[in-house]
Amino acid sequence: MSRIGKLPINVPPNVKITIENRKITVSGPNGNLDLVIPDGVTVKLNENILTCEKTEESIRAREKFGLIRALLNNMVNGVNTKFEKKLQMIGVGYKAQVQNTQLTLNVGYSHPIVFTIPENLEVIVEANTNLTVKGINKESVGLFASKIRATRPPEPYKGKGIRYTNEVVLKKAGKSGK
Repeated sequence: MSRIGKLPINVPPNVKITIENRKITVSGPNGNLDLVIPDGVTVKLNENILTCEKTEESIRAREKFGLIRALLNNMVNGVNTKFEKKLQMIGVGYKAQVQNTQLTLNVGYSHPIVFTIPENLEVIVEANTNLTVKGINKESVGLFASKIRATRPPEPYKGKGIRYTNEVVLKKAGKSGK
């Protein structure tokens, strides 16, 4: 049995959950999120506690049991307090700019790299080299942050590139001279 799936989810008082057939809507101060519950799993709301249960004993139901609980917990946390990923750019001349819905990165290429910021996300640039990606959906925050990091991942010799703020880059020794 899934250890994560058994855990109940405490719902804060400012978050409202509605369950209609197989669709769950979570709404809070930061926005709304929807999730369709697959077969084999049921979700019940008692007062301020949300619980997941399996309706059948199959491999598919066990796989989805913990997943649905984790997704619901992320939805409750996201609409209550936004998720955020912080990135830092290390390198000479590296900078970022946000204009309307465009994120422009200058990271050592001959051309700037332009991203269109998804409408459910917010990107904040501090000191031209520190980026913060915020949003209510944990998956979209992580995906957009990983796309930004993939444009110039940190290299192992000098450590230049784009990295998460808590990421540790192990540096290699360069060529040894005589």
